[in-house]
Amino acid sequence: MDRIKVHPITLGLGLFGLWLLLSGHYDDPLLLTLGVISSIAVVFIAQRMDVIDHESVPLRLRFGFIGYLAWLAKEIALANIAVAKIIISPSLPLSPLLFRVKTSQKTDVGRVTHANSITLTPGTVSVEVEDGDIIVHAIAGNLASDMAKGEMDRRVTAVEGG
Repeated sequence: MDRIKVHPITLGLGLFGLWLLLSGHYDDPLLLTLGVISSIAVVFIAQRMDVIDHESVPLRLRFGFIGYLAWLAKEIALANIAVAKIIISPSLPLSPLLFRVKTSQKTDVGRVTHANSITLTPGTVSVEVEDGDIIVHAIAGNLASDMAKGEMDRRVTAVEGG
């Protein structure tokens, strides 16, 4: 499928999905039709303004993105448990450190997705993205060692299409 046609279709489906989720109208044909028409109108206007490109609509029709979100939710839950153990521990075993994580993403959107995923995971914060690396702050060494394994980088690159 041509790149020029994929982005408007993805944008239209995303807009209609968001409209459907926020409206809560799943069974009224008139309202569903109006939702489709409004999504098409927004895509048409955006196309006429020439603002649809690979950066403004970064997510292509990939089922891997849903799998990535499920994996990320699991990682967030596991990191929450690890941080809770650190907080509950009487000795409060903090060993904060800054370290670099190599990235293999090809686009800015991929690198930002990777950095945001790190920040969403409790106990770690992306400080800076530079030259194919992400500088990360972690509150404990075990959280840093999990990040250094590169599983998140591999999964983000797969979603990105690399």
